[in-house]
Amino acid sequence: MDRYTPLRARTIALVGLMGVGKSSVGRRLANALDLPFRDADHEIETAAGRSIPDIFAEMGEPAFREGERRVIARLLEDPPHVLATGGGAFMNDETRRLIKEKAVSVWLKADLDILARRIGRKDTRPLVSGKDPLAVLTDLAQTRYPIYAEADIMVETGDTPHHVAVDQILRALAAHLQEPSQ
Repeated sequence: MDRYTPLRARTIALVGLMGVGKSSVGRRLANALDLPFRDADHEIETAAGRSIPDIFAEMGEPAFREGERRVIARLLEDPPHVLATGGGAFMNDETRRLIKEKAVSVWLKADLDILARRIGRKDTRPLVSGKDPLAVLTDLAQTRYPIYAEADIMVETGDTPHHVAVDQILRALAAHLQEPSQ
């Protein structure tokens, strides 16, 4: 048994705003823990047979969110893995309940200016398309941060290399698992 064995007992669900690194850091976290990695957005695209921007354009955000809820519920039935959720997934009451029941949730949080710079580089995010990224993120933060705060753990990430964020998450998970049950 190595020091990470207790961290492999449950799925680790990463939540947070777009651009915070749920997918990129999540892959590295999964690698460090020798766990499979699942990206909910990728799984949604596979299940729908189309990209997320196409789903938003053709079916609207409510249909996307319903598909997201179903896909995450299915993924949470799998053996333990690292799960990168979409930025809005944790906002769904049912998804949040399932994550709390079947996973350890980790809110990755970073300065909004850093996130705006990151997401401004790509035009693949429907909620930001044609808009000021910082303004969108500021609005989303006001709505989502109180809900993200329900996550089991919060890890502040900055403009640091991914391995630094992974180390922070590993330390936070270990500390969380050592806390007495309440």
